Amino acid sequence: MSTTDSDDRAVGVPGVPGVPPTRRPRPAGTSRWQPAPRDSATPVVDCAVYVDGQRQPEVSADDALQVATERDGFVWLGLHEPTQEELDHIAQRYELHPLAVEDAVEAHQRPKLENYDDALFMVLKTGRYVEHEHLTATSEVVDTGEVMVFLGQHYVITVRHGDHSGLKELRHRLEGQRDLLCLGPSAVLYAIADLVIDNFTDVATDVEEDVAELETSVFSPERTDDAARIYQLKRELLQLRRAVAPLEIPLTKLAERQIDVVPDEMRSYFRDVLDHALRVRDQVASMDELLSSILQAALARTSLSDNEDTRKISAWAAMIAVPTLITGVYGMNFQHMPELSWRWGYPGVLLLILVVCWFLYRGFKRNGWL
Repeated sequence: MSTTDSDDRAVGVPGVPGVPPTRRPRPAGTSRWQPAPRDSATPVVDCAVYVDGQRQPEVSADDALQVATERDGFVWLGLHEPTQEELDHIAQRYELHPLAVEDAVEAHQRPKLENYDDALFMVLKTGRYVEHEHLTATSEVVDTGEVMVFLGQHYVITVRHGDHSGLKELRHRLEGQRDLLCLGPSAVLYAIADLVIDNFTDVATDVEEDVAELETSVFSPERTDDAARIYQLKRELLQLRRAVAPLEIPLTKLAERQIDVVPDEMRSYFRDVLDHALRVRDQVASMDELLSSILQAALARTSLSDNEDTRKISAWAAMIAVPTLITGVYGMNFQHMPELSWRWGYPGVLLLILVVCWFLYRGFKRNGWL
């Protein structure tokens, strides 16, 4: 799942002076959320006008809004990490609210939905599972990005941050669903939200495998130290939770409230996305609780292992104390000591040491100390 506008980055866009309209091909074997090379000349990834659910012939980014308004359609403008100056230029033409523009440039925003007069501004976190051969105490498991959506009567502008997202496939899929695009710009917002949640579902499923691996390791017969790995996975899971949980309120507003730029027909679509988001939220919460239990079990097992080691050391120390005591007494070299002149004194003392140590060993072994 992703939040970008194209993997085949438009190096040039009609209407942007000095930039030829060419495309860079998408590398083979890449995943559906892929880095798109940033063209330093323009932040525009793709720009298209849709009328009656169909994409119109290419128009420049400067003329797209006028064409869409005249034909009672809408323009979908995709941007990638625009600068303040670049977004200010677009904001003037589309009359975007300055507070929303500031949020779109700064990034690192919390998922939210803002209503500005006759326009909406929504922030969504995107997520990607980072593949790794073996989970370590420093493994990065979840990588997040952001996509901001400006929604008006005749436009939808997507601004993405992060290198792992792409909306090219989504755009192509939507262009094959004319009935959905006929519902206006909110159909694009629904499709993006649905893609984001579907991607989080995949991420949560992959993270579950890491949780299962940790659980198996903690309760395996082998002695392992998994506390650091569990803590790292909990931190990564917290990042996923911060991306998914805040979406409940924005999606609830879109599904239940009357909003001018969102037709009533779209509410059922947003309710479906909300249901999926709540499912992912509960899944993440369950994994977090399970990890807490696994961490407690790992710490308890470590403590138990330490106690076993302490008992073994104590048992061996007790057995070593017997010969130490006896030999220490006879090593004082006083002239008048019992049995110094006895012929069998030396072997008798050795036998006494062995007998006492054997009884101690049996006692400790019976009690589980050894």
